[in-house]
Amino acid sequence: MAKNLKLRNSLSYYLVFISLGLGLGIVGPALPSLAEQTGSTLGAIGSLFLLSSIGGMLGTALSGRIYDRVKNGHLILGLAQLVSAIGLGLTPLAGSLPVLLSIALISGVSLGIINSGANILLMWTHKKDAGPYVNGLHFSFGVGAFLAPTIFAQVLNLGGTYQQTYWVLAGLGIPIALWMLFLSHSPSAPAEEESVTKGKGYLRKVLPMVVIAMLFLFFYVGSELTYGNWIYTYALTMNLADVTQAAYLTSGFWLSFTIGRAFSIFAAARFKAEHVLTIAFLGGIVALVLAIAAPQSINVLWAATIGIGFFMAPIWATGYNLAGQSIKLTATISSIIILGDSFGGVVLPSLTGAAIEHLGAESMPWLVFGAFAINGFVFVLMLAQRKKGITNE
Repeated sequence: MAKNLKLRNSLSYYLVFISLGLGLGIVGPALPSLAEQTGSTLGAIGSLFLLSSIGGMLGTALSGRIYDRVKNGHLILGLAQLVSAIGLGLTPLAGSLPVLLSIALISGVSLGIINSGANILLMWTHKKDAGPYVNGLHFSFGVGAFLAPTIFAQVLNLGGTYQQTYWVLAGLGIPIALWMLFLSHSPSAPAEEESVTKGKGYLRKVLPMVVIAMLFLFFYVGSELTYGNWIYTYALTMNLADVTQAAYLTSGFWLSFTIGRAFSIFAAARFKAEHVLTIAFLGGIVALVLAIAAPQSINVLWAATIGIGFFMAPIWATGYNLAGQSIKLTATISSIIILGDSFGGVVLPSLTGAAIEHLGAESMPWLVFGAFAINGFVFVLMLAQRKKGITNE
């Protein structure tokens, strides 16, 4: 594929991931309003994560077969983006929790297809040189996730409502969907990978690494989404901030996250993935301990939040790329691994609402700390599996 086409395709996937970040980044600040809109408790509104992630799992599971079989992956990505944008527009119109959860389920399917598809198509576009580009893709997600609560705060400051914020984000997402629908020259799996991975014993051979990579994404996404989506409610419940300040705190997390992903693009080009991940896990653990140690200080919470966002930033893309250095990633194998992402978005974010309701807001950073520490242990298992010689041969 020509260099200009590769650049155009990559930038297109980045736009889709900015929109993905916008859609996920608005959920945290909007949670209390959505609970009021549907007459739900915080514990009940936490099921929003559950249904969205179940949809994400379905979308991810379907996407492997779809992208392996459909030649025009851009068409699939564009349709999924269109459904996602429509879902954003309908969310503030849901008058009851069942209706809201139905929208979340359908939108989740599209998000699963987007998440898998953009990663798969980008890997196929750049092949063995994909590392920095995958980090760039997830940097784009961080840009969107940072902008969403910032837009939310600005709309409120101008006298607007959270409903209007959703409609602004939906309006931004629709042109991106239309662009993808008409984008030509979709990449496909390299022929040499197809010949190797279609053998009956290949998946069985690489299954241990696939499972470890799934667990890696499971615990990472659980940590990231729990902190990013619940820090707003945590700050309000702990009486550390008002609604605008809590929105800016959420933006602070996603801004530091975005800066961290920008750094990770250059780090991926200069350092080994295992070295980047080691520093990321150590830094994230220290920042989480800081948040737990001084729960009544807004200044400490700000410092911890910025640190958590920065050190979490490179983990998804670097871990996924590390798996790609170990085994050949067809669309099917990639979608299986990314199911860990979807499962991770189900468990911890869903449980956190109930934990805050029954155990107090102080439980939130402890839950994130536990998941993140386990994530670090799974990273050690991934390195051990690589040393056993199950590599990309």
